[in-house]
Amino acid sequence: MNRHERIDDEACYRALCSHDARFDGQFFTAVTSTGIYCRPVCRVRTPRRENCRFFAHAAQAEHAGFRPCLRCRPELAPMDRHWSTEDASAILLQQATGWLDDPQHWLDADGNMGERLAARLGVSDRHLRRVFEDRLGVSPLQYLLTRKLLTAKQLLADTDLPVTQIAGASGFASVRRFNAAFLDHYRLNPTQLRRQTSNRDSGQGSAVRLGYRPPYDIAATLAFFRQRLIGGVAFVDDRQRLGQTLRMDIGGRSHRGWLLAEFDEARCQLVLRVSDELREVLPQVIHRLRAALDLDADPSAINAVLHGAFPAGDGLRVPGALDGFELAVRAVLGQQITVAAARTLAQRLVNRFGEPIDTPFVALNRLFPSPEVLAQAGGDALGELGIVKQRQAAIVALARGVAEQGLVLNGSADVPATIAALKELPGIGDWTAQYIAMRALRWPDAFPAGDVALHKALGVQDLKHPAREAEAASQVWKPWRSYAVLRAWSAGHVSPTGTPT
Repeated sequence: MNRHERIDDEACYRALCSHDARFDGQFFTAVTSTGIYCRPVCRVRTPRRENCRFFAHAAQAEHAGFRPCLRCRPELAPMDRHWSTEDASAILLQQATGWLDDPQHWLDADGNMGERLAARLGVSDRHLRRVFEDRLGVSPLQYLLTRKLLTAKQLLADTDLPVTQIAGASGFASVRRFNAAFLDHYRLNPTQLRRQTSNRDSGQGSAVRLGYRPPYDIAATLAFFRQRLIGGVAFVDDRQRLGQTLRMDIGGRSHRGWLLAEFDEARCQLVLRVSDELREVLPQVIHRLRAALDLDADPSAINAVLHGAFPAGDGLRVPGALDGFELAVRAVLGQQITVAAARTLAQRLVNRFGEPIDTPFVALNRLFPSPEVLAQAGGDALGELGIVKQRQAAIVALARGVAEQGLVLNGSADVPATIAALKELPGIGDWTAQYIAMRALRWPDAFPAGDVALHKALGVQDLKHPAREAEAASQVWKPWRSYAVLRAWSAGHVSPTGTPT
């Protein structure tokens, strides 16, 4: 939030009085009489207007000397994911905060986090700090410290992990630095905070809660995953639960386990449980799940552009993936065939190359094949599964790109560079690259213009150049074309002008 363009304090106070979950995470209320800052959904007694200060980010509130509320817990709020196609500084800030929000980047042994981030974004460290100071009033490192501390606060409240493990999982190089930062910001040491919280479920493992902004079409999201799930790797049941096995290679170690995510629609929250093997990397699991279920989307901003064309799609989200490599392989398998046929091929691939795993769930017993395994897969072995030669080559090249060349397939990737790198691989064209960008890279403006189902939805399939017509029609949906694609698929026939018929 640009300090020269103040947020509307009166509008924020009205939203605070209503406790409307649609504004959750879009601003925070700091109360001068208590020294505490809260989410708009906090159910404590509404403070007097003259005692309220409003901030766009938690980092701003903490920089001003306020502590997070122990009741509404600001660490549960959906993160800010505004997107701009016009303001260069806003785009830079969006990319920088998205990178800093990813726990896999938090451990920086040589202490040059700011320089590395600036180099990745193609700007100087000084310019990056200037943008942060101008837009947020805090430095990149102060923003990062807030993200780390709020993550640690959530782990202290919701898990029984030892403080030493929480310090490491939250990106602190030592327990001493963790304790000092926690005490300086929150005026509590970590063990004091743990004694004041009692959110852990006795005998049922650790339940971590993740917030989202309504509306959210839970049934549509789960139906999307159900239609594409692979037996043994994932399941969706009638209790609004999604279960999946997961492999995470972090810091030279491989963590294998399972997770279970259950929607709590009444609270606009998701309850996440993970196996013991994944608790050490719980912040990374949380980050991946938030992306996979699109929990940080801002429906008001998206619907302002798309509601007129798709009035029935206000609650639709863009389903992502817990494993970007798995999504990319499945995108290759799905080229020019039906969803059901692609699912059959993916099932055969898992049965042949997937690694067995023990879980408490009968429906979860295998891991999706790793990039290293598929990089060594021979054409004969893949051909026996019914995979044609062109896709065999694409899968092997994709696996080698991830395993050997460091190809990144998640939300922190450089989108244009990654799309270009994908299209250089054999058997991967624009449709596949755009689909991967939409779901794995979490790019809100991806648009697979050559998609046949999209052509039918837009009613351009019989025109001479349907992809060109679809691309032209999509311009009015920028910068939310990924969401427009999901809504077009769901809405049936939509005219090229964007009007459902």
